[in-house]
Amino acid sequence: MALVARRFDVFLVREMRKTRPCVVISPDEMNQHIRTVIVAPMTTKGQPYPSRVPCTFQGKKGHLVLDQIRTIDQVRLARRMGRLTPAQSKAVLAVLQAMFAE
Repeated sequence: MALVARRFDVFLVREMRKTRPCVVISPDEMNQHIRTVIVAPMTTKGQPYPSRVPCTFQGKKGHLVLDQIRTIDQVRLARRMGRLTPAQSKAVLAVLQAMFAE
């Protein structure tokens, strides 16, 4: 495993028929020690929803879709595209905390 993903990195992820941008949301400690990462897809389509964080990335407006998080093998990470801003990262953590709090 040559490439180690970091939390809030944006990668193109290989899926069955295409690639799509996803944000790594798993903690760095986990990313460094196991072969899988937890990611949330990014989309330019869809409607606002409490579990979706609005964002602009590389000039495109869209959402981070936290209601569709999944665990994938790091070999599916095709290419690092960049990183979320600190404000976007904070918003992601706030939504995840709200989703999983009792």
